[in-house]
Amino acid sequence: MRAQLPTFAMPADEADILVVGTGAAGLSTAIALAQSGFAVAAIGTLDTLSNGRTVALFEGSLRFFRALNLRLADQAAKIEAIEMIDATGSRVPIPRIAFSADEVGLPALGANIEADRLVARLAERAREMPNLHLEPEWLADIVYEADHVRAVFASGRSISAKLIVAADGQRSAVRSKARIGTRRWSYPQVALTALTAHEKPHRNTSVEFHTRSGPCTLVPLPASDQAEHRSSLVWLMSAREAERRRALAAEALAAEIEREVDAIFGHMRLDGACGFFPMAGMRVARLVGRRIALLGEAAHVFPPLAAQGLNLSLRDIAVLVECLEAARARGDDIGSAEALSPYAEERRSDITLRTSGIDILNRSLLSDFLPVDLVRGLGFLAFAAIGPLRRAVIMEGILPHERLPPLMQKPLRAAPFP
Repeated sequence: MRAQLPTFAMPADEADILVVGTGAAGLSTAIALAQSGFAVAAIGTLDTLSNGRTVALFEGSLRFFRALNLRLADQAAKIEAIEMIDATGSRVPIPRIAFSADEVGLPALGANIEADRLVARLAERAREMPNLHLEPEWLADIVYEADHVRAVFASGRSISAKLIVAADGQRSAVRSKARIGTRRWSYPQVALTALTAHEKPHRNTSVEFHTRSGPCTLVPLPASDQAEHRSSLVWLMSAREAERRRALAAEALAAEIEREVDAIFGHMRLDGACGFFPMAGMRVARLVGRRIALLGEAAHVFPPLAAQGLNLSLRDIAVLVECLEAARARGDDIGSAEALSPYAEERRSDITLRTSGIDILNRSLLSDFLPVDLVRGLGFLAFAAIGPLRRAVIMEGILPHERLPPLMQKPLRAAPFP
């Protein structure tokens, strides 16, 4: 179901910044910029369709949402530990490993929330911001003027701004109109996403089974009126198996999920609609163009391993906000190359590391080449046996070692999530 976006009383034909896209990344961008004092317009429609997708938010992302005064505790479940179990049938013994929040002195590694509920909560926050104007429009064209850019919509209306932020996903219309090139690749996998209810408690632990078709992961969810114990599922499989499972009745599909995860949570059933998503990867030639900044899935796409997707996008947003605030303080044009180049420079290494790392991990699971299994086994053995290395990996996954932008610097202290 697509809900109408709230609108506010400000000039509908101009803004400091236009955000295209109103998913989680787009709304987060619009709120963060509006909170920083920019006049912001955002276009798109709210997609509140439930398709089994959830978002695991790690420490830096939770700090970000706390800075935006977004409260999620009543909708999210804590993730206190992550377990990884090899189920590839590898000829090389690969140990089971676990990462715990206790090891790094945090109350939790993160929190998991249903994607549609996160979008709904972001929309509620947007309604509170008088300098944030949202419109259910579709981008038709971009027209460049001397000191601004004008977005023309399918309705015939237009909005002028100093800067357009593309947060409109991997098929970004802004990126296409700005003629920013991409490099794309595909994987022989489809992700099944689902919400599940189960007999035994998850104990706030995310469990990831590594199989030859990719990971099968259960992530904690909060209880509901209908089920005390719930988890979200992301299961990567071949396209052929995805097509077969798409046709199964709910009970039969739940039984296959239960078998795949060795019934670790006892009897399982589906707790809502499922989704099936082909797996692909994408990198862009550059993060900025003429009065254009790309972020989120308009800038990078990779499979849902290690829950890095939205966490990476939120770091994009936090750095962009910091760069635009600095440009404004200097008196610079916020849409100029001088204002945007620090954003592109700072985000390059983080995006490269995550995209390349996820690609290597995913392809290593798909391969049954003995040397690949040997390297993977040695890596898991090192993580299991060497405490400092394991703790470094935990922190790099949830709070990267690079300099944190201001929106992610304030620790959560006692509260595990906002």
